[in-house]
Amino acid sequence: MSKPEILYSVKAQRGDVLRCKGWRQESILRMLENNMENAEKPEELVIYGGIGKAARNWESYHAIVKSLKELEDDETLVVQSGMPVAIFKTHKYAPTVVMATTNIMKADWPTFYDLQDKNLTMYANYTAAPWEYIGTQGVIQGTFETLSAIARLHYNDSLVGKILLTAGAGGMGGNQTRAMTMHGGVAILCDSNVEIINRRIEKQFIDVLVDSLDEAIAMAKEYAAAGKPIGIGVVGNAADIFEQVLQTGWLPDITTSMTPAHDPISYLPSGYSVEEAEELRDTNRELYLEKARATMIRELKALIKFLDLGVKSFEYGTSIRKECIDAGFDEKEAKRLPGFVAEYIRPLFCEGRGPFRWVCLSGEADDLRKIDEMILKEFSDDLLVTRWIKLAMKHIPIEALPARICYMGFGQRKKFALKVNDMIRKGELAGPVAFSRDNLDSGSIVNPTFESENMKDGGDLISDWPVLNGLLNAVGMCDLIALQANYSMGEAVHTGVTMIADGTAESDMRLEVAMTVDSGIGVIRHAQAGYETARDVANGKGKLTDESIKVPLWWSPKATFGPKDLEKENVKA
Repeated sequence: MSKPEILYSVKAQRGDVLRCKGWRQESILRMLENNMENAEKPEELVIYGGIGKAARNWESYHAIVKSLKELEDDETLVVQSGMPVAIFKTHKYAPTVVMATTNIMKADWPTFYDLQDKNLTMYANYTAAPWEYIGTQGVIQGTFETLSAIARLHYNDSLVGKILLTAGAGGMGGNQTRAMTMHGGVAILCDSNVEIINRRIEKQFIDVLVDSLDEAIAMAKEYAAAGKPIGIGVVGNAADIFEQVLQTGWLPDITTSMTPAHDPISYLPSGYSVEEAEELRDTNRELYLEKARATMIRELKALIKFLDLGVKSFEYGTSIRKECIDAGFDEKEAKRLPGFVAEYIRPLFCEGRGPFRWVCLSGEADDLRKIDEMILKEFSDDLLVTRWIKLAMKHIPIEALPARICYMGFGQRKKFALKVNDMIRKGELAGPVAFSRDNLDSGSIVNPTFESENMKDGGDLISDWPVLNGLLNAVGMCDLIALQANYSMGEAVHTGVTMIADGTAESDMRLEVAMTVDSGIGVIRHAQAGYETARDVANGKGKLTDESIKVPLWWSPKATFGPKDLEKENVKA
């Protein structure tokens, strides 16, 4: 199949000119284009994470664009694993797009690749398939807040003078150096692909590339001693670099990685250049997987060794523990390395907080600035929100359409979205705004080796919650709803969502409901699991509250309920 050269550099449309029949359709189209503008391999429709794609193939991409341009306000486009399959006559309050991606029964990697080779599916990743990727910054506050928790718990609430050693400079991992320097600390990040490191330097997420590990360590020590922040890149395989660091006897303060272990066919085996790895991947997939997993085990062993030596070491959602266990590594030993959600982030999820984002579809950087300034005024009582926005305004570069991420919680998202819609209505902003979030959110995912690991009630495997999230988002009239199952193949079910503010009263109605149910089900999920903070939020007693959520009078995470209880509560069956 030919791939016209012009498609290698898709760019999101800016301005107020519509190519579609309404702003809802135009906004979704611009989100798709924004994905492509930020893509790591646009010629292959790969957005990030190795093989996470925006469309199954170029024919599907063109068909999606054509469909969005022709879609009426009372129609819904249906997308199955990156291929548009139908347009249904619905109604004007129905979603513009619904999609399901990589949902495979009895899933494993051989099954997936066989189905992909037959052109029946594609890999969704998190925000690639539902067109919600906003570049490297999309996950940066998650890293920042994880480091904040480490600072608070272990380092007297400061990372100045501390050193992070990590790996993986790809679309997700490339944020790590900037997140650490925003804390005033030092980061050393290794990646096997020098082009990816240079891309992060160009995007201002890494400060400098050095020639060797020795030089990286020396520079890190110098800057840490002076209390100065710096993000240092060095070329090298994660397993190799980590083992070399252990051999030197020098220890960093924090270690983790964001190598693509969740997708072993994208994980670079030790001893292979990028070109050699691509050749092996194309000629002998089974051997490639074998060598990749052998290297993963070495990387995991090194992270555990750091942990044993007193370094604050954790898995940052790469699923490396699960992949190594599948490859024969001892499960008990693998799980000695903690996961970052259970260890550091879950208290935020209990408040309905998570990686909430917005994209200024006008393309005007001034729109982003005005929204930032509004947040500092309207949410001045929330230190987590205001601290982040101030830092983001200073340190986070714009990639493609101006966008921002912020861990707003339950109640805050609705207040914020309605305020933005009012700003659009009054002409204070140059165009509509799209709200989305990472699929790693309070109530949108189950993954027992990551987000839902070690739940208080033992419900790590319960996948009802993301399904309920998707159903509620349909009730909430969201503009795009995606139900996906992937990450580490067969281990995760999650939802993506996009909501559009265009200044209309109809948007007010949609946002009022959508912003309540999307994060609200996350609060309920954690409250039901027995987390007291979530129960307080759900019952209106916590810091983040909303009158739009109610729980049964008899509610308890351990409760059973029957006819006698109905009589006690004076409730009629």
